Formats: sequence, structure tokens, C-alpha cells
Amino acid sequence: MILSLKSNAQTAAGSWYGKADVVLDGTFNNYLTELVIKQKGNKVEGIFGYYFRNGYQSFFVKGTYDPKTRQVSIPNIPVTFYKANSIDGVTCNMSFEGTLRVSKVGSFVRGSFMSDGSYKYTCPELRVLFSLDSLVEEDEVINEGLAKKLWQPSVEDMIVVDDQDGPEIKTAVTNSTLNRSTVKSPVLNVNSLTNLFKQRQTIVTNELAVQSDSIRVSFYDNGDIDGDSISVFLNGSPILEKQIISAKATTLYIKLDSTKEFHDIAMFAENLGRIPPNTALMVVYDGDTPQEVFLSSNFQQNGSVRIRKREKKK
Repeated sequence: MILSLKSNAQTAAGSWYGKADVVLDGTFNNYLTELVIKQKGNKVEGIFGYYFRNGYQSFFVKGTYDPKTRQVSIPNIPVTFYKANSIDGVTCNMSFEGTLRVSKVGSFVRGSFMSDGSYKYTCPELRVLFSLDSLVEEDEVINEGLAKKLWQPSVEDMIVVDDQDGPEIKTAVTNSTLNRSTVKSPVLNVNSLTNLFKQRQTIVTNELAVQSDSIRVSFYDNGDIDGDSISVFLNGSPILEKQIISAKATTLYIKLDSTKEFHDIAMFAENLGRIPPNTALMVVYDGDTPQEVFLSSNFQQNGSVRIRKREKKK
């Protein structure tokens, strides 16, 4: 792992490397990680990245540095679950706490990645010792564009399979417990909700082309977090009901029906929040490629996005 910290003047800026190990009995894959950050005042920001099993992930992160205690704190870091078969497996939302140590033999940051106390046994501590790499300049690395915006995982992600009989919710993926179990549709009254949806005009505001047979769709409150609540429809059928959206993602994994020309994903406003109308940022992941769409809905209109399969080049 690379943690960028410069020891001069006890500021948090530079480049550090280290290996994060699972704090459990037994033998587990470790994480070769990196964090390259700049500092402004007591605020730090930069790139967090790590290698695990078969791949590499990198994210843009923000945190704090206390020069009196030499404490580095970076919250909300997604780290692949230590038992996952690949880097694309379920993630744990973790926070890093480390302390800078400077001596004649070198500069180090000793610390740990910790999950919420309720999940410390599911997502165990990852302990790491970073060593300063004085040959790497943080501006040089950060400007390479390695980082992608950090989309925080939601508490519960729904997997939706669309087939000729219509969309069906198959599985709930709870990131906090990492358990998968079959669940019933969260929609309590499908007919009533569908009738309300049809009474409003549905406006297709964007059309996206995707290559994958499955997509990941995440919703975030756009702008101020004001209590917006939405339901989500796939091809006119409800797949999520009365979900409050916030800075954390509400995520749906959708398997597309290859026999259909397109799929419409619509946002139905359950309320208008404190600041009308009901607005959301919708991020559609085609594999690892995100496409962002801003949706707006009210009590007269539903905002919708049309998904089409991209034609393969001959």
C-alpha cells in the first residue's frame, strides 16, 4: 500500500508503500496498497489504491491529519472482503487510522483499516506498516488520473433479473454482513404502486448504450441531502419501493433480457423532499465503466433512462 506522507514539518503529503494483513488466525491473502495524498491545512485528499488477488482498485479519498498527534484519519474506504475470490467481490466499508513516525532510519506510518464495530468479526482489522518512498512526488502520481470517484456502498444492494415474465428481485446483498439470502420483493402493493406510476407521465431524459449483459445502477441524492424518497421501475414494473436516497448509494444489479430492444429504468417520486423537485444522480456501471445521469421527478412526471445494448463492431 502506498500512503503519501512527507515527514518534513510533520505534514501529511508524499508517497508510502506497505502490505496490509488480515488480523485473524490462519493464512489469508494480503493487500498491497497505496495512498498518495496532498494536504491543505489539516485536510488531506488523494488516491487510495490496492492490489488484491487478481486486480487493482483505486479511489479518490479525503481525510484529516493532526500535526500534534501525527494522526492520519481517512473514513469510508471500500476494501474487497478478505475471503472474496476476486477483487470484484463484495466490499467492506472501512476507515483508516494511522500514526506517523520519523526516525534516522526512515519515516513510517503504522495503522489499521477498521470496519464499524458491529461488523468487526465479519470484516476484520487489516494492519499495515507504511514506508515512505521519497523518490515519488505526489503531484506526479495524482495527476496520472488513476483515481475514480468514491461511490460509497449502500447498506443493501438488490439483484434484479429481467426476463420474459418481467423483472424479479432474486437476492439482497447486505454489504454490512456480507450474507446473501433469497428475499421477497420489497414492494408491498405492486398493483397500487404501478397504478400511481402509470398516472404520471414518464419522460425518457437520456439514452445509454452498454456492452454488458448485466449492469449496476446506483442512486444518490443530487445536491443537498433533503430526505428525497423514491421508488424505481424497470420496464414499468416496480423493483424498489420507498427508498430514501442520500450520499450513500442505493444500488441495483440488473441482468438484462437479451430478447428486448431496450430497458427503461424510471424514478418515481414518493415525496419531494425539503427542496422540490425530487432529484437524483443515477450512475450506470457497464462493467467498470460508469455513466452518470441526473434525474428529476415530481408528482406529475417520472424521470426515466433508456438502456440499449451497444452493437458489436464487425
